[in-house]
Amino acid sequence: MSKPLLDPEQWYATLPTAFVSACLLLTDADDRVLVVKPNYRPYWMIPGGVIEAGELPQECAAREIGEELGLDVRAGELLVVQWSPPVDDRPRAMVNFLFDGGTVADPAGIRLQEEELDDAAFLPWDEAAARLAFHTAPRLLAARQAREAGRIVYLSDVFPATGG
Repeated sequence: MSKPLLDPEQWYATLPTAFVSACLLLTDADDRVLVVKPNYRPYWMIPGGVIEAGELPQECAAREIGEELGLDVRAGELLVVQWSPPVDDRPRAMVNFLFDGGTVADPAGIRLQEEELDDAAFLPWDEAAARLAFHTAPRLLAARQAREAGRIVYLSDVFPATGG
């Protein structure tokens, strides 16, 4: 005898959940990467943020860049999708979409949202990756490969579930 099916509300309540975020890879004319230093984290980040209810990932990435950096940038091609398990104070897995934001023509046009950001800088790829959290650095390096190869990179299990 089979078990009766759960009603949709009960069934959905049994499914795992994840946080979802979206970022933009932005570079300057010298092929340096834009990274930001939030005031609420000890490490630098790729510009972007958490997706709001009903928002598409590419909309989130463009909105966050507008809010945090004052730039009107459209999300281009998808470069990287990264799934990462819970780490540090984050209790759930995170799925991140990293889109190509292209080249910032006028870096002087960047206006930091001081409520969230302490700094922003265009850095060489390796230096930018070194400033990122251990679970974010592989995403930046994969984005470079994806941009050069013209193909999307999927990352998962790039670090132990216990963090580090």
